[in-house]
Amino acid sequence: MVTATVAAPLLAPAYPAVQAVLQDYAEGIFFGDVARLRSAFHPDARLFGMVKGQLYDKLLEEYLAVVATRQSPSQLGEPFHMRLLTLEVQGSIALARLHCPMLGFNYIDFLSLRLQGERWQIVSKLFTHLNQQAFA
Repeated sequence: MVTATVAAPLLAPAYPAVQAVLQDYAEGIFFGDVARLRSAFHPDARLFGMVKGQLYDKLLEEYLAVVATRQSPSQLGEPFHMRLLTLEVQGSIALARLHCPMLGFNYIDFLSLRLQGERWQIVSKLFTHLNQQAFA
């Protein structure tokens, strides 16, 4: 489960709904569940990052196609070690930072979310790989 320590009085109304989206994101990646990931993201979301020294820039559907064709961390027998590092919610926007070790990488993800109607969705993902010493 994705967990974090937060100041409950500040985040109480929005926190459970945002955490549910982050849980769908983390478990969607871990299990390779494209439908669950699609529900966590806004349809026009963009993903930017750095993978093996190469810039990564994809639309949501391009990203989901990659997830659909690769072996998931779960299928590879990897343990689930993803965790929420920080979460800030201000009105109808939120920013989450997650540590997502998987597939031989040590990812840090920054997820921007917005509330549309009564539903939180990820509108952008920024990510990079850090060496393990960064977490020692």
